[in-house]
Amino acid sequence: MRIINRHPSRGLSVFLAALPFLALLIAYIIGSNARLAINPADKILPSFAQMAATMHEYALVPEKRSGEYILWSDTLISMWRLCTGLAIAVVISLVAGVAMGFIPWVKAMLTPFVEAFSLIPPITVLPILFIIVGLDEISKITLIAIGTAPFMLRAVALGVDEIPKELIVKAQTLGASTWQMIVRVVLPQVLPKLIVATRFALIPAWIFLISAEAIAATGGLGYRIFLVRRFLAMDVILPYVVWITLIAWTMDMLLALLQRRAFPWFQPERTK
Repeated sequence: MRIINRHPSRGLSVFLAALPFLALLIAYIIGSNARLAINPADKILPSFAQMAATMHEYALVPEKRSGEYILWSDTLISMWRLCTGLAIAVVISLVAGVAMGFIPWVKAMLTPFVEAFSLIPPITVLPILFIIVGLDEISKITLIAIGTAPFMLRAVALGVDEIPKELIVKAQTLGASTWQMIVRVVLPQVLPKLIVATRFALIPAWIFLISAEAIAATGGLGYRIFLVRRFLAMDVILPYVVWITLIAWTMDMLLALLQRRAFPWFQPERTK
């Protein structure tokens, strides 16, 4: 049997999926032990005990100056910015995307603009936002929104275009208004695709968030990483990177769960 036709069992799949993580973990332990054996004060590859001690202080010991728990304070600040920016992008994408895909006049007017706007690297807009709206929360939230909205908007518009024309014709034959067709025909078809687009938008959203926090912020996960980098505090940076990864993974899993629960019929074909 050819290897392309041989599928691993469920248990073997879990083992194979864990192998790269185990390899990375072992490589880090070996590298860390080697550097610490030469220089116990080495900061580049701290031991897991050092990172655990630092995170215990950040998560469970209040800061003397502000009384805040640094890890949780940074997390709440970043999550507020990220979720608000994504929420704005979702609303814009749903409203404008449905209009672009369903109403020819709107499509003719907005499609060229959206296509051109989506080619602008969002991070280059950040200095403009700082100049126009200042260094407060609005600039960071706006960057996330304008950085992710064009991609999701085009995904929604494409989802509307992919709706079978027969459904639209039948709805019109039965006397449905434009609004009724949007609510009863279009939205059920494009909402699961919007969730998929939002999952893909999580990666650029995090990039824009960390970039904005690194340039101008007084709190947040990205702010903390770039604040301590001048001290080579890898015992803070590495756990923060892992923490961000866990948060992003959790958000992706929650969106996937929402898609399965709200739209159980929208499932990709699974390989047996």
